Amino acid sequence: MDSLKKLFGGNTRQFGMIFALIALVIFFQWRTGGKTLTSANMMNLFNGNSYILILAIGMVLVIIAGHIDLSVGSIAAFAGIVVAIVIRDWGIPWYLGVLVGLALGALIGIWQGFWVAYVGIPAFIVTLAGMLLFRGANQFVGKSNTVPVPPEFQYIGSGYLPEVGPVTGFNNLTLLIGFVLVGFVVYNELKTRRRLERVGAEVPPLGVSVLKVVLVSAAILYATYLFATGRPGTSFPIPGLILGVLVIVYGFISNKTIAGRHVYAVGGNRHAAELSGVKSRRINFLVMMNMSILASLAGMIFVGRSTASGPFDGVGWELDAIAAVFIGGAAVTGGVGTVVGAIIGGLVMAVLNNGLQLLGIGADMTQIIKGLVLLIAVAFDVYNKSQGKPSITGLLTRNFGGRPKPEQPAKTPEPGEQGVGTKEVITHNS
Repeated sequence: MDSLKKLFGGNTRQFGMIFALIALVIFFQWRTGGKTLTSANMMNLFNGNSYILILAIGMVLVIIAGHIDLSVGSIAAFAGIVVAIVIRDWGIPWYLGVLVGLALGALIGIWQGFWVAYVGIPAFIVTLAGMLLFRGANQFVGKSNTVPVPPEFQYIGSGYLPEVGPVTGFNNLTLLIGFVLVGFVVYNELKTRRRLERVGAEVPPLGVSVLKVVLVSAAILYATYLFATGRPGTSFPIPGLILGVLVIVYGFISNKTIAGRHVYAVGGNRHAAELSGVKSRRINFLVMMNMSILASLAGMIFVGRSTASGPFDGVGWELDAIAAVFIGGAAVTGGVGTVVGAIIGGLVMAVLNNGLQLLGIGADMTQIIKGLVLLIAVAFDVYNKSQGKPSITGLLTRNFGGRPKPEQPAKTPEPGEQGVGTKEVITHNS
């Protein structure tokens, strides 16, 4: 089991969330009579939640740095209405409208990042003011009316990969993406084993590696089948493709770059990070600006899906994004969290919301259940850690680990991994 945890992710909280996600899918598949794992429902789930997952990517970096952003929903709504008006009234092409929206998000991020990083006002206050300011700006600019967008712009929010190549009964581009992902899983596993052998580290048993590759590849191929065999004209959603690219890019930035490690260092211990040469003001400025850019992108994707921008877009989005990040394993105090964890947490909430809707549960009970899930998931881990007990994931997995092993020397944790001394070690390495 220790080998499995190493293979599927060093953060045991995320490891448990993967099991929770799988359990939710199986439960709702059973309770809905097979309606959960259908092509149409999977496409709706991705199209209906991709903008929240995009917000979660930016929010996890903000929370890792030790901040919180309450303005993302209002920024998304403001960017959406501005882009819709610019395209309608100025007659510019849709792709220039997208650039206008991203530039607007950058300007807003510069504004908020300046107050947080260089003036020293807490991000909670700055973004609370931003939530009010940009919500009012949305209604002022749009005069509280809805503004439609052209079909070309709608493609980024509700489009699908086109049909190319010979007729096979499947969407060929979707199949290609699935096979590429499977190939990457196999390549990455072989690369990891070679690296461990080269440095003389313990290599997991071959059977464990094969099991991982088989399970992950099977999940990818099954999802590929669902998306490639939907009703005519559908395939893998464009918002899902955008989300996938962002996960790869930001996962690489947070784990493999100096800037990403500096974000963890600032969130873990800002003063120690500064003594190590980390420019904390620059990091705080960049994470706030990045969050606003992603919020603008999320707003445009939502406008494309809903075919128009309106005065009530973005309401409550910041809460969904924050919930996804904390369920995915981020720490309230900063310094801990991963992009993949935030996506897993967002998918847990998305599947829960989708399954309850399929069961006919009302919006009132849905909100109550989601709130309880967030509170219990975080409170249970906080309590157990304060008592020196295993986390919720530890309770789920310890029975499979056999007899406890002797204590091993402490290892240097990876970015986002929880444990004693995590913050200090990450700071020192940065």
